Amino acid sequence: MPAVIGTQNHVRGLSSAGQGFHDINRQLENFGPGGFPHPARLMTLGFYIIMAAQFFSALADNVLLIAAIAILRDMQAPSEYAPLLKTSFTISYVVLAAFVGAFADSMPKWRVMFISNGIKLAGCALMFFDVHPLVAYAVVGLGAATYSPAKYGILTEYLPHRLLVVANGWIEGLTVAAIILGVVLGGVLIEPHVAHRLLAFDLPLIDTGIDTTAEMNLAIIGALYLVAALFNLYVPDTGVDHKPLKKNPVFLFHEFFHCLRLLWRDRLGQISLAVTTLFWGAGATLQFIVIDWSKTALGLDLSHASQLQGVVAVGVALGAVLAARLITLRKSVRVIPLGIAMGVVVILMIGVRSTWLAVPMLVLVGGLSGFFVVPMNALLQHRGHILMGAGHSIAVQNFNENLSILVMTTVYSLLVYRQLSINWIIVLFGLFVIGAMWLVQRRFEANQHEYDDVAHLDDDPH
Repeated sequence: MPAVIGTQNHVRGLSSAGQGFHDINRQLENFGPGGFPHPARLMTLGFYIIMAAQFFSALADNVLLIAAIAILRDMQAPSEYAPLLKTSFTISYVVLAAFVGAFADSMPKWRVMFISNGIKLAGCALMFFDVHPLVAYAVVGLGAATYSPAKYGILTEYLPHRLLVVANGWIEGLTVAAIILGVVLGGVLIEPHVAHRLLAFDLPLIDTGIDTTAEMNLAIIGALYLVAALFNLYVPDTGVDHKPLKKNPVFLFHEFFHCLRLLWRDRLGQISLAVTTLFWGAGATLQFIVIDWSKTALGLDLSHASQLQGVVAVGVALGAVLAARLITLRKSVRVIPLGIAMGVVVILMIGVRSTWLAVPMLVLVGGLSGFFVVPMNALLQHRGHILMGAGHSIAVQNFNENLSILVMTTVYSLLVYRQLSINWIIVLFGLFVIGAMWLVQRRFEANQHEYDDVAHLDDDPH
């Protein structure tokens, strides 16, 4: 371990010597707010490492979700258990929200990310050793809850705020690429002929003890978490001062709820927080809606339905990239009506009975969601960083977004348990999204009538 830390410090020293924060600023000042800089120009080596670490960690998370659903089906668990996987995953985000932000701000972000990936790997190992998927996936969620404030918080530490939309576009695009590859890879790995070929492969003179499709999948996922942890060791230190972690839980709860109130009372913070909260709850629910709808309307099995999930993610990636190209921080609030449009398109899914029609429609759903969530995420990070600091603001964001996931996936599980038709669920889902986004739009207009906060957002490239 001392050798690893020594290597990390050496790399950190090289990074800070050649690429300090002001150097990054100077490299980026020549890009206009409406431009779409190539990632090689926007990002330093350290930023590539951050992206790589996020990619492999997100990739493993999404392959693991498909693997866990397959394990539940092999166990002949009730159908409502599948969406409960997402519920168990997000419990830690909500329960530990008061602690993970302070934890992320108490030490360098690379160390937080490394520890978090270790927890995820432990959850994957539990599933390998036959612990119930709902329990094991909850442990993975614990790692994800501690990882997230560091993952997003480092953006506000590493880049000037005027570049947060562009940076978020690339980070979200890469994360969605991991989702696409993750759900597709997860679907491919549970294909019988693919699984049979992989299980037939043996290392010379080594008995791995891997005899089932589930064990093979979990071993591959564990390797992905190890790769992510390796990249974590080389994430650059931004040089931001860290706050010592307070040991009094009462103080931490008080501090967290103070931050929660600050962000919900901020006129721009409450709008961006409401949008991202709705988006992540709806997005998590949509994952399971697509799987069940694909089975009912298109006759697809889990393997092919999971690949259709990847189609939605392709749309999100396209929307994220377009948002990075076209939307500045000051223009970010203009995308709110696209949330209403997304709800309308989701309802139209009930009339689709062909895969050829389903693919472009799901790309459109993803594109609309990616285009409106990336600017809102950047605006929320900007307001949170100003009001309370990166780690605390991301913890507040995670609390709200994952509480939304917790509530919406639990409601979906109850609707499935009550055997409500998938078409009725889609209609109710779409109407909820439309109504919620309309209320957010009205609230924003009322806030602007009171005071024009948008005019004070900085789009100056210099």
